[in-house]
Amino acid sequence: MNTTRLGRTGLEISRLCLGCMSFGEPDRGNHPWTMGAAASRPFIRKALDLGINFFDTANVYSDGTSEEIVGKALLDYARRDEVVIATKVHGRMHPGPNGAGLSRKAIFAEIDASLKRLGTDHVDLYQTHRWDYAVPIEETLEALNDVVRAGKALHIGASSMHAWQFAKSLAISEKHGWARFQTMQNYVNLLYREEEREMLPLCKAEGIGVIPWSPLARGRLTRDWDTTTARTETDGFGKTLYAKTADADRKVVEAVAMVAQRLGRPRAQVALAWVLAKSEVSAPIVGATKLEQLDDAVAALSLQLSPADIAELEAPYLPHAVVGHT
Repeated sequence: MNTTRLGRTGLEISRLCLGCMSFGEPDRGNHPWTMGAAASRPFIRKALDLGINFFDTANVYSDGTSEEIVGKALLDYARRDEVVIATKVHGRMHPGPNGAGLSRKAIFAEIDASLKRLGTDHVDLYQTHRWDYAVPIEETLEALNDVVRAGKALHIGASSMHAWQFAKSLAISEKHGWARFQTMQNYVNLLYREEEREMLPLCKAEGIGVIPWSPLARGRLTRDWDTTTARTETDGFGKTLYAKTADADRKVVEAVAMVAQRLGRPRAQVALAWVLAKSEVSAPIVGATKLEQLDDAVAALSLQLSPADIAELEAPYLPHAVVGHT
């Protein structure tokens, strides 16, 4: 397994991150397609066996049960200093006031709740899951700085937002001498390349580690466009990502199939290799609901796409409206 440093930090991570949204009790939260503890543990074990040391979850995934499953499995299968654990804060965790968002009160409550579920005294990376328009960013950043100073998180990161919001956040942290965002977890894949315009260049200039979510577009890049799965049928958020661009996206999926056939590689490896080829990307976040999907992800690390391959994959793309930020 190849490793790299995460942004400007000294944190050494595998070139792949295991996304843990698939792990969670299906009767909790908004994802009925998730796998419970017994079904999830073999995936975490296999990821470790393959050399993946970087695991990403969130407090909101399956109402906290993803953190519980991931934390317990990692405690059983690895030493704490061998793994890099990332989680996120923003989503609603309980009804009523202060049950969601990025206020000081919410952040202080949720970091402690996440640590308890994960069974650890700190996370390596604590990320804002989205931008909170109701809370001044100064309040959020100062609270996150205090979380770092308290030793509950080693580093902080952000996820999908506008580039101006990310630039403003970095500037405010620098002004006050607070811990700055070290990572950007944004939406980057062959079906959505709008981050190439501003966010990726900003991250490169600022030394930010980029850990894209959904590099395979929720699996749409790995199969024929009209193929459906249990997840596509029930994933309301996923439907919003592709509802208005189906005609253009279908052509990209067809291009992936053609390149994959020519190279004799599975489509998943080709689509993931395209993301890995981007110089700004530290580690794509890959999910898995079948064990062989982890083998495909690792195999993609050895696939070097030629400039002609990349041009063929990118040729059908048309500009998209901004999605994924809310």
